[in-house]
Amino acid sequence: MGLNLLHSNDRKGEYPPSWYAATANRFGPFSSLGGDTRADVCIVGAGYTGLSAALHLAEAGLRVVLLEAHRVGFGASGRNGGQLGSGQRLDQQGLEALMGDPEAAKLWQLGEEAKDLVKDLIKRHSIDCDLKPGVAWTGSSAGDVAHLHDYGHHLQDRYGYGELEILDLQACHQMCPSPAYRGGFLDNGAAHLHPLNYALGLAQAATAAGAQIHEQSEVVQIEPGTQVKVATGSGCVTADHLILACNGYLGGLNAQVAARVMPINNFIAATEPLGDEAAKVLTQDVAVADSKFVVNYFRLSANKRLLFGGGESYGYRFPSDIEAVVRKPMMQIFPHLRDVKVDYAWGGTLGITMKRMPYLARLGSNVLSASGYSGHGVGTATHAGQLMALAIQGQAEGFDTMARVPAPSFPGGSRLRSPLLVLAMTWYALRDRLGV
Repeated sequence: MGLNLLHSNDRKGEYPPSWYAATANRFGPFSSLGGDTRADVCIVGAGYTGLSAALHLAEAGLRVVLLEAHRVGFGASGRNGGQLGSGQRLDQQGLEALMGDPEAAKLWQLGEEAKDLVKDLIKRHSIDCDLKPGVAWTGSSAGDVAHLHDYGHHLQDRYGYGELEILDLQACHQMCPSPAYRGGFLDNGAAHLHPLNYALGLAQAATAAGAQIHEQSEVVQIEPGTQVKVATGSGCVTADHLILACNGYLGGLNAQVAARVMPINNFIAATEPLGDEAAKVLTQDVAVADSKFVVNYFRLSANKRLLFGGGESYGYRFPSDIEAVVRKPMMQIFPHLRDVKVDYAWGGTLGITMKRMPYLARLGSNVLSASGYSGHGVGTATHAGQLMALAIQGQAEGFDTMARVPAPSFPGGSRLRSPLLVLAMTWYALRDRLGV
């Protein structure tokens, strides 16, 4: 099925050596698929999208078989920054310009439903994933801060969103003492969590509801038809419906999705526990994301490690020294941590789109796909799984609203999209450094 990232950077069937994997709740493993089996719905990919779809379909009484090439939460779902953001990845002002006010209002509501869904699933299924409220957005220049303040007031005035605290320079530094930031806002309705434990909790809930999960079951062929046949190296699933939930690890399973969703790599480091020094990073137990084009994001773990995400790469291989890649932006934000020890450093692959909005699509009469969350997947991917489950049951309003968002192909197709994106990102990174 062509090149993909399933085997480019990781050992077969193993989680990356991340702090998340080191502190994961024990659940599974699941057996690989063997022989032929029948299902109402076959799902490919056991990240948030696939797990949520499996859970909601199984709760509705459908026979569900979920196939995962490696382990549950192996991809971006088990490696990300753990931030559950409000709204959509593209801000509301951008959506208003792209889609018009009425459609933008529907998308805001869907984004809020996504956030509420995650919180509800964690509560309803007693998922132990350290869910905590609060995500701050910070700006490094006067222009960035002015934009964030304007956007915060826009959410308050246009959408009646009452969860924001506008942060001036003093309030920002009281929360995050970094000299790099000059203001922004704190979203108390957003949250942060342990992403792999959240994925494992969804898997446990889906299994309890009756879904069959098979790990180390890489899909090698899909045969469309009235009944879809999905083949792995050791078995085959025949199903009435198929859901593709592969995100950045799709490979060549579907050309229509591959043209619109591009994999990129992002990196995170976990320092040694900082002890009292943690107060020089954050004085509140919130997560932070900044306004740079290549976003820096960070939070403290329960035992006061700094979990810092920064840096991106394009192509199949991760850099040889991930720690060095992450240390560079980390030192710009927290120069006093120059000598701190990094205990874990890992990479992950996510899917991005041209518009930075997810790509939800009907690929056939009985095939649905959702991917391309562009760094906003904790809520949006979970919600997309639910929306596809509802669409299969004939309730497609939410799915169709998301599917109406324009999703242009990357210029030049899969062959040229990476070089073009590297050029674009290099330009934006230069703008970040110059402060323009």
